[in-house]
Amino acid sequence: VQLQASGGGLVQTGGSLRLSCAASGRTFNLYAMGWFRQAPGKEREFVAAGTWSGVSTYFADSVKGRFTISTDNAKNTVYLQMNSLKPEDTAVYYCALTTVRYRSTWFSEGGYDYWGQGTEVTVSS
Repeated sequence: VQLQASGGGLVQTGGSLRLSCAASGRTFNLYAMGWFRQAPGKEREFVAAGTWSGVSTYFADSVKGRFTISTDNAKNTVYLQMNSLKPEDTAVYYCALTTVRYRSTWFSEGGYDYWGQGTEVTVSS
């Protein structure tokens, strides 16, 4: 499975961006998706996760109420909609997909089989 992330850019505080992550290859057994981010000088952190069906979603406290995730199964694409962006949201964002059904594994990097290349988001104050 290959992932292609896109949609990053420069936005002002309070603005919105939608990140996309298109999957190709053997996608039939994918079960869940995740988004992580890494700010300059910091470790990669969990942002959001959800089932491929989009039924169940989970968010880090720092983005809850501002970010949403969704999927377009026909396009094998997952999205991260980011609203009310803050300067502290500035980071490189990574999408990830997994075949593992255990929800407890989705909140850490090790729970994912496939990773996108990252897309940079900069929020100016």
